[in-house]
Amino acid sequence: MAALSVNEIFYSIQGEGSYSGWPCVFIRLKGCHLRCHWCDTTYAFHEGQTMSVSEILASVRALSPSGFVEITGGEPLLQGDVYSLMDELGREGYSVMIETSGSISIAKVPTHVHIVMDLKAPASGEHEKNDWNNVAVLKRTDDIKIVIADDADFEWALSVLEQHPEHAGRFILQAAFGLYSPGTLARRILDSGQKIRLGIQLHKVAFDPSERGV
Repeated sequence: MAALSVNEIFYSIQGEGSYSGWPCVFIRLKGCHLRCHWCDTTYAFHEGQTMSVSEILASVRALSPSGFVEITGGEPLLQGDVYSLMDELGREGYSVMIETSGSISIAKVPTHVHIVMDLKAPASGEHEKNDWNNVAVLKRTDDIKIVIADDADFEWALSVLEQHPEHAGRFILQAAFGLYSPGTLARRILDSGQKIRLGIQLHKVAFDPSERGV
């Protein structure tokens, strides 16, 4: 029986990516092999309980009978049964998203799943673990998100866009909460003249930033 180690399942507003603002059920899986300096979900590294895919689906249905579901972490692609979960959610008619670091191959992610690939910039401390083969696998409808913690991160993100112009318009740059000003990032995006979207963590604006399950 397919099963996963789950940190939490909750219903909230999608705060990031191109579906920002929509009500969404979040399935946060336990575990991550990265240790980004600005990580805001370190509790997911070690906390979790084993749930079968059918139990997870029941929890999702109880929160929302239809709509958007995001699988996140941690790093959700560390758990092999996540693919069964994505398939089952799709069969039930959910619009499925997955947020992944980009350090693990996305080649097996089903085509019905919207991928938010969270590439790691240098200030994360984990940028050398990006798997650049993933960029070629991304659909033109998927997102590339980069958290920006300083000016050097912004310049790095511009260099990535320059190397991958086919994804122009799908780049979302997000200021690291409490480390880099969203206003500064907005001005830098405008000055760049590039097709880049500013990402704001709406859930941290709408709710207490320290609160879980939002």
